[in-house]
Amino acid sequence: MKALSSTQVLQENHTTDPDAVISLTFTHRALSDVSCLAQFKKLERLDLTFNNLSSLEVICSHLNKYSSMEKRRLRGLKPCLNLKWLSVKQNKLRSLKGVEGLACLTVLNAGSNMLQSMEEVKSLVRLRALILNDNEIVSICRTDQMKELNTLVLSRNPIRKIGENLSKANSITKLSLSNCKIECIGSSIKSCTELRELRLAHNEIRTLPSELARSTKIQNLDLGNNLIMRWSDLKILSSLANLKNLNLVGNPVAEKDVLSKKIKKLVPSIQIFNAKPIDKVTKNVIDDNPSTNASVDIAMKKEKTKKPKLNNKNASDDEENTHSTDPNSEKKSKRKSRDLKDGFVTEKETIKRSKKAIHDEETVHLENNENRNEKREEGDTIEKKKKRVKSKARGSSAVQLLSPEAEFGLGGPSAWDLE
Repeated sequence: MKALSSTQVLQENHTTDPDAVISLTFTHRALSDVSCLAQFKKLERLDLTFNNLSSLEVICSHLNKYSSMEKRRLRGLKPCLNLKWLSVKQNKLRSLKGVEGLACLTVLNAGSNMLQSMEEVKSLVRLRALILNDNEIVSICRTDQMKELNTLVLSRNPIRKIGENLSKANSITKLSLSNCKIECIGSSIKSCTELRELRLAHNEIRTLPSELARSTKIQNLDLGNNLIMRWSDLKILSSLANLKNLNLVGNPVAEKDVLSKKIKKLVPSIQIFNAKPIDKVTKNVIDDNPSTNASVDIAMKKEKTKKPKLNNKNASDDEENTHSTDPNSEKKSKRKSRDLKDGFVTEKETIKRSKKAIHDEETVHLENNENRNEKREEGDTIEKKKKRVKSKARGSSAVQLLSPEAEFGLGGPSAWDLE
């Protein structure tokens, strides 16, 4: 059992006055007792991450000199009435008893403990951010009194339903319930009209409630790795006019290739779908669809074949117009045909002479070429082997370029869990 002493606190802060200490950080110290902090009444910020605290009400043995009334007064952190920021994540806490009296507390991080309940925090009326991820909490406490609460992180807790406990959570902007056991979102989500970010990945959600349409300010919605099967269950998303980032990876409905195009049409404001830019996703769908590409190729071929026909028609029209307007056209055409015929004859003779000269030259050098041909054949076989190797290399690089990208957007932990 390792206890923190007031002398140690004063020495590390280079002071002898407890009231001069406003912020303290004691992380990775294996502390199991911090009762001495009750003497630091001006304390506003306290970081006790990565210790061995099992309770915030532990009383050290050296407090036996105090009376029972004084012990109750010094119990836990209750005398630290000015405390506004408290982190006790990565400890061994089974309860949050001792924080009820911290009326000024605005941020509480008690993630990665062994908490089974969060009832102790419901009286903290000034609380704005509550982070309780990675615990054993089975239900959400009522948030009626926490009028300023804007961030609630309860990911990786065995919570099965949201229930009606968020019916008065009018100020929540960020809600994380990923990796729980939620089967139904519930109707109380309709009260969260200020929601900007909603994380519900890795649950057992099958459908989205109609009440979600009231949360029109949602920008980021993570529904990855749930059980949503039907396209009709997603149509409620059309009401979310500010939705920019949507994740549906891991749902049966996300296996359909045309889903991205439907989502883009349903939610025009969408920018990121399944952790990729929506424009890139829809482009890949078009490129990967052979029927679409075939239709595009056919259309292009039709365009190419149409153009020459139009030109021929125009040319024939021009010829007809020429014949109709010029009376001497027949005489001119006859002269041209004679000239062309003569030119054709002379051209034929030239070609014959050139062929003969080439033939004579080939017969003269035939013997020399036989030896050269043997060498060339050997060189050709070597060259062919090189080309085969190169083609294989090119094929492998093409396979690498066409290989699918790594999958993203699997509904990972919220960024707030690390705060």
